[in-house]
Amino acid sequence: MSILNIGFRLPGKIGMWLLFCLSKKKYLYSLFFAHLSIEKICKALWVKNNESNYPPKIHNLNKLLAQADIALNEEDAVFAADINKFNIEGRYPDYISDINRICNNKFTHEYLKKIKKLKLCLLNKM
Repeated sequence: MSILNIGFRLPGKIGMWLLFCLSKKKYLYSLFFAHLSIEKICKALWVKNNESNYPPKIHNLNKLLAQADIALNEEDAVFAADINKFNIEGRYPDYISDINRICNNKFTHEYLKKIKKLKLCLLNKM
């Protein structure tokens, strides 16, 4: 799959960094930026559904969605919890070696397809 065909079309630097990391075979960092893109959408939903304009300084997707009163189906909620690991792994280099072993090209592209599906689901809730 071409990196240009993953269909993210993210605004600004997040999408640019995701594609750059993917092109350099930095798969874990690609998934980190994919998580970040979903986190930004979750925080936008939080702002939409809360009186405050400042979402909490957390990165857990399910917690953000729960505080925004956004319900996901069970499969999407489990997947959102699963991709939280890429946020932790991307921010805390001590844990990188464990997950780097599984973040190969095939694994990353499969996750990016699923993340794209979750992204579209969340954007439909805007």
